[in-house]
Amino acid sequence: MGKVSILHLFTAAKNASPFDVNMAYDAGFDKIMPYTNVLPNEVVVLTQDAMFSRSPSGVKLESIFVGGRDIDVAMDMLKAAQGCMFPPFQMSVMADPSGAFTTAAAMVAKVNTALEKLGSRLKGASLVIIGASGPVGSCAAVIAAKEGANVTLAAHHGVEEMVPHAEKLFKRYGVMLGVMDASTGAAKSALVSSTQVVLCCGPAGVQVLSKAQLQASPSLQVVADVNAVAPLGAEGVGVHDDGVLIAGTNVTGIGALAIGNVKYATQHALLKSMLVTEKPVYLDFLSAYEKAKTLAV
Repeated sequence: MGKVSILHLFTAAKNASPFDVNMAYDAGFDKIMPYTNVLPNEVVVLTQDAMFSRSPSGVKLESIFVGGRDIDVAMDMLKAAQGCMFPPFQMSVMADPSGAFTTAAAMVAKVNTALEKLGSRLKGASLVIIGASGPVGSCAAVIAAKEGANVTLAAHHGVEEMVPHAEKLFKRYGVMLGVMDASTGAAKSALVSSTQVVLCCGPAGVQVLSKAQLQASPSLQVVADVNAVAPLGAEGVGVHDDGVLIAGTNVTGIGALAIGNVKYATQHALLKSMLVTEKPVYLDFLSAYEKAKTLAV
């Protein structure tokens, strides 16, 4: 009997995500083993237990998936697992905490496609992120900045609160991010009026942009919203909208389910890639973006 494929799912959270478990099975893994409440300093021991319990041919059928809620913790866990392996005892590792990596990748990829259809491009574009302190907004900020966009983080609770977050992302990922006040309706309107792209990454069921603000902006080209719970994040952007004009505006809207379709396909493809590769792969949100660009048509 041949060896089965195994995905070891590490998460610092209390529970493993059923979404990730289902995705892993659908990608073709025979067995999924969750490890919950995992601390970053426990990753090496768990990884080496998985490595040394199989022959090199068996290790090729193993992979690690890092879940959880915190993107920095997930990246630390990915690096810890990767760093303790050596030939021929190497397996692939993928991180996607709360789906934030693949969601952010899909969102920016859809925006990139929409801009190209409008004769523009992400590189050099002005881009504002609302909900920038959350995992999706943070990842989207780093991806867009690395693609050459001029990224500004909207500060809903004052600039002083958002500046440390921008500095943390700079220190960790090397991206320069602007911070602008969005604590009042007038401040947010001024911010939207001078940008080409807005990414709405706020909490579910909270409207962060009104249609009046969209209509008043002379420069705005694309708005993307990951909120699928009413009221939606950007008024006028439907969950199914996929690069269509928002009624009463000249702005292209991208809704949560259009982003979600690319997110799902991206996560599936990355999980599957760990099963079919001869050499180990190490997949983070930048890897997810490279894949998402090929799927966001």
